[in-house]
Amino acid sequence: METKSRTVTFDGAPAPGVINFGIGQPSADLLPVELMREATADFLAQAHPLELNYGERQGDAAFRSALAGFLSPEYAHPVTAESLFVTAGNSQALDFICGQFARQGDTVFIEEPSYFLAHQIFADHGLNCVGIPVDEDGLKIDGLEEMLESHRPALLYTIPSFHNPGGQTLSTERRRHLARLSREHDFLVVADEVYQLLHYFGTPPPAMGTMTQSGNILSLGSFSKIMAPGLRLGWIQTSPDLMGRMLDTGVVNSGGSFNHFTSHVMRHAIELGLQQSLLDTLRATYRQRVETMDRALHEHLGGLATWRRPGGGYFFWLELGENLDTGKLKTRAGEFRTGFQPGELFSCSGGLKNCLRLSFAHYGDDDIEEGISRLGALLNSCSAP
Repeated sequence: METKSRTVTFDGAPAPGVINFGIGQPSADLLPVELMREATADFLAQAHPLELNYGERQGDAAFRSALAGFLSPEYAHPVTAESLFVTAGNSQALDFICGQFARQGDTVFIEEPSYFLAHQIFADHGLNCVGIPVDEDGLKIDGLEEMLESHRPALLYTIPSFHNPGGQTLSTERRRHLARLSREHDFLVVADEVYQLLHYFGTPPPAMGTMTQSGNILSLGSFSKIMAPGLRLGWIQTSPDLMGRMLDTGVVNSGGSFNHFTSHVMRHAIELGLQQSLLDTLRATYRQRVETMDRALHEHLGGLATWRRPGGGYFFWLELGENLDTGKLKTRAGEFRTGFQPGELFSCSGGLKNCLRLSFAHYGDDDIEEGISRLGALLNSCSAP
């Protein structure tokens, strides 16, 4: 299998004066230091010494109960503490699933395009990625059925709501069909649902985590997008059978809960109402940034690119003229003090070279407007005679 570098080059802040829309992280003003201080102090004021022990393998029962209570109204569907398994964030969860439910040489179906760093995790495990096309309603089920005639995947990785990078949302009908196919063809659906709660113009269909009784589903959630990435805390929602398989593993039996301490802090954040308050703030803030970026794109890139305004998540996905290679264009973006992620990164077949991804999460309105203006200047320079 062909491998290529997917190294992240923006872990730190961009250079002064650069507006880099390649950064898929929240802006500093949305990282809740005071909120976390309050939740941590509340936990430590009441903590029992055993709460600093290894913790239950599945995750602290009180935290899972609080998380279930938080998710149930958001999902408009009852979530039980028994269905939740605590993880150290989505990347760790995906790596763990690959190690437990797939073997080197197995096939993974992945949307084309899809989150580029998931490709690297699959490659780390020696798994072969096969792309399945998407459209405005998400994963194309007819394309999936066609590929199932010639492949037997161990896993299918999907981002159902507010896709990274495409922004689209998998329809209710397709979610049900996908769940049914996972049973009929005996593969696992790994649903990356980190953006499920970040909706700005209407709620998406119910999370695939609510469909674990009708399909072989592992639903991944994370506090990275709704609280803070540095917590490295998330969850997997699944059926009793798959839960049993996750618990019966050496790493879980040896180390207990993957993130016991932080789960206690987050339980207090949920119970104090701090998580819901921040989520409401994020929805309002990101909605404004989506509208700002959409207006700026129409002003500065109208006629140069096509896109859909996302209903949630973090990203705009732009398609440019067929003659443009955004991988090469990224080098020139530095001259205009802006940046983006080129489309080829998100392809498992080396395609999508004329596409790019922009994140609106890392910058406020003024920077978004200025950055899109710079991007427009870059693209206009490419089309100038």
